[in-house]
Amino acid sequence: MSTSPSPTASTPAPSAAPAPSATRTAATPVVTPSVAPPTKAPGRPALGWRVRFGVLSLIWGFSFLLIKVGTEAYAPFQVTLGRLVFGTVVVAAVLVVKRERLPRGTRTWLHLTVAALLLNALPFSLFAYAELTIPSTLAGICNATSPLWGMALSLVALSEDRPTRRRVAGLGIGFLGVLTVLGAWQGFSGLDFTGTAMALLASLSYPVGWIYVRRTLAGSGHSNLSLTGAQLLLATAELAVVTPLFTSFPDSFPVVPLLAIVALGALGTGLAFLLQYSLVSDVGPTTAQMVTYFVPVIATAAGVAVLGESLSWSTPVGAVIVLAGAALAQSRTRVRAARPAASGRP
Repeated sequence: MSTSPSPTASTPAPSAAPAPSATRTAATPVVTPSVAPPTKAPGRPALGWRVRFGVLSLIWGFSFLLIKVGTEAYAPFQVTLGRLVFGTVVVAAVLVVKRERLPRGTRTWLHLTVAALLLNALPFSLFAYAELTIPSTLAGICNATSPLWGMALSLVALSEDRPTRRRVAGLGIGFLGVLTVLGAWQGFSGLDFTGTAMALLASLSYPVGWIYVRRTLAGSGHSNLSLTGAQLLLATAELAVVTPLFTSFPDSFPVVPLLAIVALGALGTGLAFLLQYSLVSDVGPTTAQMVTYFVPVIATAAGVAVLGESLSWSTPVGAVIVLAGAALAQSRTRVRAARPAASGRP
């Protein structure tokens, strides 16, 4: 659930991630953060890529717990607006330090406005609303379906992505895992349909955004950092308009939920983007997107250990099946241009 541009692979993130966001992703959901091929950053990073990989996995995995804590005292739109504000501040600070400018051109900003909606404002809000009625563990597992949605959509929307037996089998196995998580054989009893549908719709929004970005902003010539900063700024503006229309100003500001929102934005959105961007630059989008497979595991462990959420056997078993299907669907795919913006995954 982060907010950074995620690497984009050719079928197919998160989150983000950029990809956030974004999300990441080419043939199957994209999981890389750039529009242009990643380039090695000058200088040796202070932390090895494995350490950064682990930190990013933890940040995105705990993001679902932070959303749950934030919605205990604040409205979902307020939680989303808060995370976007703090995430934007972090990325803006890096832009200033690196002396990079925001992109220019009306056309670019119009496309980024749509990307901000699909990769940030909409999925972040949907996850926040979903966690009013479903456990954070279930939200984290629903997020893991993004690679499956992305690959299914890419087969339809991207003419260069051809279906293969392996990819079709991966899709089938992945969605079988979804049915297992939801307890389909029990008639979905005890499941909050609305909350679950929102979480799944949020996961679907990421690959839709990735494909849109790939079609409209790939090769724009702007840096990933610049595009992500603009996208987060636009997403913040979108929520700043919507939030007052559907919520009232809080009467009080409980400290723990407020700190959860600050962490969700500064770490789960701002820092997560920077980590993912550095990973894509150092080890490429294929390795960077493997974070996707650790997020639901960490989200589940955090929900059970910290929040005391219950866990039936079908949840972890279904999650394993989902991840196995996503891995099979993405195997042996060539990495394409990554998406440029922040997905803010999860």
